[in-house]
Parts: sequence; C-alpha cells; structure tokens
Amino acid sequence: MKREQAVIDIGNSRTKVGRFRDGELLAVDTFSDSDGTRIAEVLTNPTPENIIYSTVGPATAPPWIADLEARGSRIVELNTTLRLPFENEYRTPQTLGKDRLAAVAGALALHPGKNCLVVDAGTCITADLLTADGRYLGGNISPGVRMRLRAMHAGTARLPLVEPEVWDGRPGRSTEGALRAGGVGGAVLEIEGLLRRWEADYADLRLLLTGGDAVLLADMMKSRIFVYPNLVLYGLDQILNYNV
Repeated sequence: MKREQAVIDIGNSRTKVGRFRDGELLAVDTFSDSDGTRIAEVLTNPTPENIIYSTVGPATAPPWIADLEARGSRIVELNTTLRLPFENEYRTPQTLGKDRLAAVAGALALHPGKNCLVVDAGTCITADLLTADGRYLGGNISPGVRMRLRAMHAGTARLPLVEPEVWDGRPGRSTEGALRAGGVGGAVLEIEGLLRRWEADYADLRLLLTGGDAVLLADMMKSRIFVYPNLVLYGLDQILNYNV
C-alpha cells in the first residue's frame, strides 16, 4: 500500500494540514497557528513519506522541517522552481500567488480535461482560467465580500458597516440592504458575468468555488457550481505528485 503524504497550507491566520493517499483526501486538520508550531505534532502516526508546504510567511525554513526530516519525510516547498502539472502562461510567474497556483492544480486534479473557472472567495476574490488542454491563462483579482463592505464604510462619512448575508436578488429597501446588495450581490454578479463572458470562448466552462465565502456565494448563484472547501489542498497534492 502506498504510504500517506501530506500537504500544508500556512496562511496569515490559520494553517491547514491535509493527508492524502493515492489522490484521496483522508483527513484535514485546521488550526489558528500561522507559524506552524503544531505541524510536527499533527503529522505523526504515521509520519508521511512526502510533504509539500505553501506559506505566505518569510522565505526562511520553518522550524518544524528539521523534526520531520529526521523522521524520514521528504519535504518540498511550493515555489517557482517546482514543475507544475499545467502550462503556466502567466507573464509574471514570480508574482503569482501560491494559493492561486494550488487552486488551479486542484481544478486539474478534480476536473481533468475540462475548461475551469477557479474562484477563490477570500479576502480578495481571485478568478483564474484553466483550459481543457491544461493551459493556465491567468485571471482576475478583485476585493472580497468583506473588503467591499468595509471599504464603503471606511471611505464614507455615514454609511454603516454591515455583515455579509445572502442577497435575494431584489433591490435593497434600506441603506443596509442596499450595501449588501452592492457588496454581496455585486460579487455574485461579477463572478456569474465573468463565467458568461469566458464560456463564450471556452465551452462547458465549469465554475469551481473555494475560500471562506464560497458557500455564501454559492447559495446565491444560478449557475451550476462545484464547491470545494479544500481545493488548495488537492492542488498541493497534485503538485507534490508531479514532483516526486
């Protein structure tokens, strides 16, 4: 039986650790620990043979690497030197976010041979296009739902700060309702409009949603969507397989 391997996504406020075997996600641990001090503790019984990690932090080796390497793990970092399972046509690959790379690789792993619009709805909303023949063409970056709502509050004298809620598609009948219609509903219409625009050139374009606001946005969309909370983890596993 093939040994387990692990993928680690270290963000600004949380860390996600996924265990895979033969492309199947076995378990996910999520904790508020951006410096990764719990990673070596989580990856025991058994210690994975291969590990890939992605971090938004400093480009220095995390302290837990030595511990896991001493247990026999082979560890690689997601960076611009790794081979990718798709053709990257981004003109400035050194500036391309690692989470975007991993999400595109996740789309390739879960929907091979399909045109995919990959949307990560987090602090920002990123929308990336992967073609059926395995070419990554780039995409869009725009403010996320909460960033839109905060910007309208902070940039004006009297508009209140509202929490995101499901938009019913109707005009807002109060200032708070109008803010939600613009901030939340605007994000929905942006994504659906982008889908319609790009599917004119890329047939059967599949919309894949991930990120913290994926479920919120999915509940308001009329398009057929695939929601994957762990799309980035699937992508990291795909990249790890491609390199080891």
